[in-house]
Amino acid sequence: MTTYKYATVRGRKIFYREAGDKNARTIVLLHGFPSSSHMFRDLIPKLSDRLHVIAPDYIGFGYSDAPNTNEFKYTFDNLAEHVEELIFSVLGLKKFSIYVQDYGAPVGYRIASKHQDAIEGIVVQNGNAYVEGIGEAFNPMKPFWADRNAETEKPVRGLLTKETTVFQYTHGVKDPQRISPDAYTFDQFLLDRAGNDAIQLDLLHNYQSNVALYDGWHEYFRAKQPRMLIVWGTNDPFFTVEGAKAYRRDIPHAELHLIDTGHFALEDSSEFIAERIRAFLA
Repeated sequence: MTTYKYATVRGRKIFYREAGDKNARTIVLLHGFPSSSHMFRDLIPKLSDRLHVIAPDYIGFGYSDAPNTNEFKYTFDNLAEHVEELIFSVLGLKKFSIYVQDYGAPVGYRIASKHQDAIEGIVVQNGNAYVEGIGEAFNPMKPFWADRNAETEKPVRGLLTKETTVFQYTHGVKDPQRISPDAYTFDQFLLDRAGNDAIQLDLLHNYQSNVALYDGWHEYFRAKQPRMLIVWGTNDPFFTVEGAKAYRRDIPHAELHLIDTGHFALEDSSEFIAERIRAFLA
């Protein structure tokens, strides 16, 4: 059974889903944009008979607190520090694996590279760490990264619209009828909250800080050789299949599975991904 909990971290409430035996191996599921732990609703029951599963919502996402941008600095460093404190200080985890997708990669790799001995394995699902993995869908953001102003912000705001959210879930999917509208409807409801556009724009602008850390993460991969399972939707316009293959330059023994689907591969491939995770962490 999945339980739904809140923890207080630095005075902010963080929501998280928890399932499975606490004495079993733990996997922490780290979500992407514009989603939340809701994206793992189908995966959690498929893992929790064998694993202890934790899936938090970052500050500003899902059911966690979403203070305005004057009260909270929305950077990936700050998101990662709050998740890190939840994992180690509140939940008291000592060893665990991580599942990273989209935003989950920069959050998870900040934590993993800092606490290398705590990481038992890494599951990567369309979570990028290589320049060649950045797809053309990022092109509207590059002028915004170089010079943030009202004009460069306009195309980036397009990433917050319902049309783009639906596109993220349905592009590259073999059978769109397998994609539950619950996913993009819930995401868009939260994106449309008053003040949330400012939160997301701050994070989208700060995304370039992740690219600056890529070399350091590669060094961690090469030196530590963490066990890694890569399951990647090959039709993702944001994070390309070249980014999936690039991991094996630094971790040659990484297990790689390419799936004929899109960015949110769990929406139509959760059975396959769950089977791979169960075998990987057995």
